[in-house]
Amino acid sequence: MAIDKIIVTIFSLACIAFTYWFFLMKKEEVVAVLDPVDSAGLLQVDITVEGGYTPNTISIPQGKTTKINFTRRDPSSCLEEVVLGDFKIRKYLPLNQKVTVEVTPQKKGEFSFACGMNMFHGKVIVT
Repeated sequence: MAIDKIIVTIFSLACIAFTYWFFLMKKEEVVAVLDPVDSAGLLQVDITVEGGYTPNTISIPQGKTTKINFTRRDPSSCLEEVVLGDFKIRKYLPLNQKVTVEVTPQKKGEFSFACGMNMFHGKVIVT
């Protein structure tokens, strides 16, 4: 086997390993919302929108109204909207402004949210 074929094979294997690690080995960070933090006694969680959602997974209790505060720091037009399809919510996210979305989940499960172009995703786990 020629040296150029060996180099291409090694480089290809390294790229495959990097792709696997980058897309499949990421651990999702779950933030549990347990304590009321606003004056009305509602549960509240902050999500920063910058190259995705941080945290991208939150856990909230069933039947309790929860405020999800999105703050967009990324000027990308893809992230200027958040869609919570299962809750029938679509909100525009102005740059560097907090936008609050209130949800009261009636059933347990996992519910996704995404940007307006469905390229960046997050998850709400109702317990």
